[in-house]
Amino acid sequence: MRDFITITTYTYPFEYAILKLLLDQEGISYFFENETMVGVFPFYSNALGGINLKVHIKDKNKVLQIIKDLNTNSHLRIV
Repeated sequence: MRDFITITTYTYPFEYAILKLLLDQEGISYFFENETMVGVFPFYSNALGGINLKVHIKDKNKVLQIIKDLNTNSHLRIV
């Protein structure tokens, strides 16, 4: 996980459900830091700094484009 960087942060897991599907379809390596902890204790999200989307640095631009397209060219939006 040494070359992984934070792209964006979410408060709750439902906010990025569609994004996970899109990242899986593209074969992008990613993980959501603090996802399990917030899933067990939802009110800890702010205390932990949210749920961080981490991707490999080589996939940064591709992921940012996926997020932009999801928010602008789709009726599905990330909250």
